Amino acid sequence: MTTPDYCSSTATTTTESTMSNPSSNHHHHHHHHQNLTKTTAEERGDDEVWNSLNHNFRQVQTVLDRNRVLIQQVNENQQSRIPDNMVKNVALIQEINGNISKVVSLYSNLSSDFSTKFHQRTNKSDDSDKSESPPGPEA
Repeated sequence: MTTPDYCSSTATTTTESTMSNPSSNHHHHHHHHQNLTKTTAEERGDDEVWNSLNHNFRQVQTVLDRNRVLIQQVNENQQSRIPDNMVKNVALIQEINGNISKVVSLYSNLSSDFSTKFHQRTNKSDDSDKSESPPGPEA
């Protein structure tokens, strides 16, 4: 854990933590939903991460729900033994396959998105993001 010390002891009163860390003065108005003394920028980052995660999970859920409907349809068509319905199943199964690929790509976006944000944050607290770029001749 790279959390600064003033985060770890939740027992510290706000006055103490503001004295030990003057820069955290501006976090007060966040207190109603956040009792850890965190910088607002970091909190904003958290909200951003959660929002994009939630958005992605909702998309995944929508596709999965759609697949459930399609699969049910395919099963009904299959059981009906009506040639017309069997033909319809070809298209339905193709859509299911497409949806599964969609879910896979949503999940991989999700994880790369998450690790990107995670690394951005760890770099920021390290202040090493300046040294990230390769030392080209112009640097």
